[in-house]
Amino acid sequence: MVIDNAHIASAFDRDLEAIQALIMKMGGMVEEQITDAARALENRDEELAETVRLRDRQIDDLEQKINEEAARLIALRAPTASDLRVVLTVMKMSANLERIGDYAKNMAKRSSVLLQLQEVGNAFASLRRMSRDVEAMLKDALDAYMRLDVEMSEAVILRDKEVDQMYNALFREFLTHMMEDPRNITACMHLHFIAKNIERMGDHVTSISEQVIYMVSGEMPEEDRPKGDRTSVAIGE
Repeated sequence: MVIDNAHIASAFDRDLEAIQALIMKMGGMVEEQITDAARALENRDEELAETVRLRDRQIDDLEQKINEEAARLIALRAPTASDLRVVLTVMKMSANLERIGDYAKNMAKRSSVLLQLQEVGNAFASLRRMSRDVEAMLKDALDAYMRLDVEMSEAVILRDKEVDQMYNALFREFLTHMMEDPRNITACMHLHFIAKNIERMGDHVTSISEQVIYMVSGEMPEEDRPKGDRTSVAIGE
């Protein structure tokens, strides 16, 4: 990614580009984790679910490497204010990506349990669609970062409300299934936690987009992010 600011030392540019390459690699791995976790659930694929769980360690290692390289860059290169914003944004993005990876791993863990239980309605397909939406948001958030595109970042933020609405619909659906047949309770509880994990992924993608806006403009978005999740009141959170 080319930064428009003039840098005193080309060494800073090289170091920064190396860190940015790591964040894009991490983003690609997290996108793959979302896809595979959802596919493992829908296809009842225990082997793929295990792959997702094991691969999470690689994402954790990348986050640690990014933080170490960013800290070294700040210490050795003394970046200007605008360059410092870029470095801090990358560090915050890596933290958000790591959390998304954790949620994908949690999905895979619960998938293994659900394989032993009776399928509930079309829940697996619905969760897969919700996951695809979040993955598409993440892809666009990373593209916006590469392009320094504030408008694209703002559009990603707005799309989070759609994910929240999908989560709300699934929450109500799971409640209905549990009330109709108590034998569905265990499966629906696991399915609800998976849906919540996906909804939280969307929140972290929104945070990434907000950081991109801050990196480009120097200011965080003023308006509160549009939230459509109203289930916390219903379950007493």
